[in-house]
Amino acid sequence: MAATIEPAVLQDDIAVSLARAVAAANRRAADLGVDVRASHLSVSDQTTAGDAVWRISYGPRNPVGRRGGDLIIDVNWHDGSIRRELRGQ
Repeated sequence: MAATIEPAVLQDDIAVSLARAVAAANRRAADLGVDVRASHLSVSDQTTAGDAVWRISYGPRNPVGRRGGDLIIDVNWHDGSIRRELRGQ
């Protein structure tokens, strides 16, 4: 079901920034071979080297018996650019 986004939502800087960051991180994760739809997604905000970034983590939905392997992507809060990628072991 399609929903219309209220104009007030589009004026919310945090909501728009987060949506842009998740879209950019999903694209990069897919390029790196991660099945985004099969991943557990978590997001936090961080300050790295003076930049505010969204830290988006892709992990297994069922982590029992599995260690490491998460992909973490830092996305700049202001412009949606990828700052760095980290892979768990």
